[in-house]
Amino acid sequence: MSDINTAAAKRTVATGQAAKKGLTTQDLILIAVLLAAGAVLKLTAASLFASFGMKPNFIIAMYCLAIILTKPKVGQAVIIGLIAGLICQLPMLNATPGLNIVSEVLGALVCGLLVKVPMKIGGKVDINPFVNTFFSTFVSGASFALMAIYINVISQGTDPTPALIAYATIVLGTATINAILNTILVPPLRKVLKK
Repeated sequence: MSDINTAAAKRTVATGQAAKKGLTTQDLILIAVLLAAGAVLKLTAASLFASFGMKPNFIIAMYCLAIILTKPKVGQAVIIGLIAGLICQLPMLNATPGLNIVSEVLGALVCGLLVKVPMKIGGKVDINPFVNTFFSTFVSGASFALMAIYINVISQGTDPTPALIAYATIVLGTATINAILNTILVPPLRKVLKK
């Protein structure tokens, strides 16, 4: 009996050590694929949504999805956000140079913190993907908006109220779209990853 307990203890220690090492190669590939998909979707599908008055940011949705699926350490989540911000510096994806780096790092930080928080309704329905993506997108979008308003409006001596209202609508709409998208994508992707 003691041999069985010893073997089980060794497996537990080995599993704990593997978990402490961080992201696996499979996790890194998944993160890279999702960030690339976010960039492609921002270049293509976002234009379609923009014609209906919506402005989704699929890069935020995809790095949130990557963090939710891989559950990295907070520092690793910040690095994912930094990479997403750097991707946003590509000329076709960039609205205002440099701002995305700060905003995506902040959004990924929030996502990395919230992914650790259990959010189940009735012990069965996991609302973490929705809540996490919503707040992460909100923080990213709000920080981007505030920096952009300061640079482009306040520093010019113009009234920031119209810009604040416009950005608030865009940020809340984007956060809602991203949250719904990830809520739909997380369950099937978790099943695929388990296989």
